[in-house]
Amino acid sequence: MQRTPLILLVALLLAACGDAVVAVEKTVTAADLIAEGPHDHAIIEIRDIGSIRIELLPEIAPRAVKNFMELAETDFYAGILFHRVIPGFMMQAGDPTSRDPDPRLVGGGGPGYSIPDEFSDFPHTRGVVSMANKGSRDSGGSQFFIVHQDSPWLDRQFSVFGRVVEGIEVVDAIGEIEIDTYGRYGPTDRPYPVSVVIESVRIEHTSAGIAGT
Repeated sequence: MQRTPLILLVALLLAACGDAVVAVEKTVTAADLIAEGPHDHAIIEIRDIGSIRIELLPEIAPRAVKNFMELAETDFYAGILFHRVIPGFMMQAGDPTSRDPDPRLVGGGGPGYSIPDEFSDFPHTRGVVSMANKGSRDSGGSQFFIVHQDSPWLDRQFSVFGRVVEGIEVVDAIGEIEIDTYGRYGPTDRPYPVSVVIESVRIEHTSAGIAGT
């Protein structure tokens, strides 16, 4: 019987052990968790500008996705403004007080409750949609923002729950609207004199219901 040389056996064992260690130590990223889909989509209709289609990502932020869908399906977002727009950075919406004609009230409104943070390593690249908060942990509710240009300093600080898959040109168009940068007529960075109004947020159900689990 032909014998395998001892050195070769040792080499094979080390190689096998090495592969096992690599497999065990591999870090699972947020991108790894996102299934191929299909995912539910949210279509945001913006008055006089167009629509933005967002792919929702329940694998990395199930509570945020479920909350957003439930609010959308009760017409919570209808008539709400993108009240904070910083071109080249992000645009924020979801404050129900933005419906009020008095701009001094805008900025801190929500649905009357908050949800837990769901931070991940999913990067805040152009078109990513993330939960806004009040500057403290677990303080998000209904406000969200769309990243206009890559903003890596936001990573692991806000809960990513979606990404724009159609209508990035609408995001760019919002970024070109005249802004009251210094707050001469209300809160800083508010579109003025023309408001950016959400007409509706419609949910297209295509997934297996991960967000509802």
